[in-house]
Amino acid sequence: MNIRLLLCLLLSLAASLPLQAQQSVDATNDSLAATGAADDGITVSLLTARAGAEIYQLEGHTALRIHDSRRGDYVVNWGLFDFASPNFVYRFVKGETDYLAGAAPTDRFLEMYRREGRTVVEQTLSLTPEEKARIIELTDRNLRPENRVYRYNYVLDNCATRPLALIERAVGDSLSLGAVSLPAEAVGTFRKAMVHYHANYLWYQFGIDLALGSGIDRPITMREMSFSPEALEDMLSLAIRPDGRKIVETSTVIVGEEGQTPVLPPTPWYLTPMFWSCAVLLIALSLPLTRRKCHDRESTGAKIFDTILFTLFGLAGLVITFLVFVSVHEATSPNWLLLWLNPLCFVGAVAVWSKRLKKLLISYQILNFALLIVLLALFAFGVQSPNPAFIPLIAADGARALSCILSYRNTRHS
Repeated sequence: MNIRLLLCLLLSLAASLPLQAQQSVDATNDSLAATGAADDGITVSLLTARAGAEIYQLEGHTALRIHDSRRGDYVVNWGLFDFASPNFVYRFVKGETDYLAGAAPTDRFLEMYRREGRTVVEQTLSLTPEEKARIIELTDRNLRPENRVYRYNYVLDNCATRPLALIERAVGDSLSLGAVSLPAEAVGTFRKAMVHYHANYLWYQFGIDLALGSGIDRPITMREMSFSPEALEDMLSLAIRPDGRKIVETSTVIVGEEGQTPVLPPTPWYLTPMFWSCAVLLIALSLPLTRRKCHDRESTGAKIFDTILFTLFGLAGLVITFLVFVSVHEATSPNWLLLWLNPLCFVGAVAVWSKRLKKLLISYQILNFALLIVLLALFAFGVQSPNPAFIPLIAADGARALSCILSYRNTRHS
């Protein structure tokens, strides 16, 4: 009887050992998962290449680095595009901006930025083994030929927003991003952020303010600031995972030095858009505001000026019209600059040379002057933010319109 009891006890103990061992392993795995300290031979990090000298590099660039002891050390990059694709330039301007995801060895990726004199920061991510495996699975899927092409959007879907979205899918929820450390005037809208990053490239910002409409003036959340790779690096440094832990374990400069930048110095004042816009305004104001006869020899200089001015305005209007009505870029429409810059401007360029077109010219300039007032009201109410250099040009346009209107009145009453 005692032997039977002893045997039963031994069998019960033997049966319980695997369960206890499994519970011990599960507890260990739970602990490792909670700390992200499992030695699985995989490191995932976010790479931020800070601003470069070219205009398309001013917000920086983001990529995802995966260092796997079995698969190697490589970078996944969502900022690739193919210049050789059919009709690339036309499709890009139209808004059909197809970008590619690609992978490259890390040393080759970093060498490119080293040659450009740019700083690269690596932020190692605090992830569980399961989350790292999930990131590898998601990137592998994204790199397949049928998945690697995506419709790039300058502020909503780009090289920074893509890896952030992938990281959040891997951890199962949105990260609580930190606040970006930019001046207050650089936060609040996409345009304000662009003005900050393009501070040394005033002509580039001038072009952006021409091409992109009121859509980039809407209030945006702090999360939407992550469209900029440099801002994402800043915000990720304080980001919190869904479980309350920081997502970034370490942050290291791996190329270049902190504070190093190849960004060009500020544009000299005499080459800025504001300087040249003011010069145009001064010329416009120096011309006679009224004249007794619209086609006197004395007005030849004014007519030449009007031809040049309104031709340039008309050409800009053609571009804006294309971007608003043909392009599928989300940020190009509506663009209230059409009230000022539109194909009708060519009337002001051509009609000054023909007596037969005098009534057409006056009708256009009356309409033009009224639309300029409406546009300035829209600026005042914050519907769309103008580039500062637009104001002298609008004033020059208004002065020439008013001159034409007043001259017509004088000739009618003389």
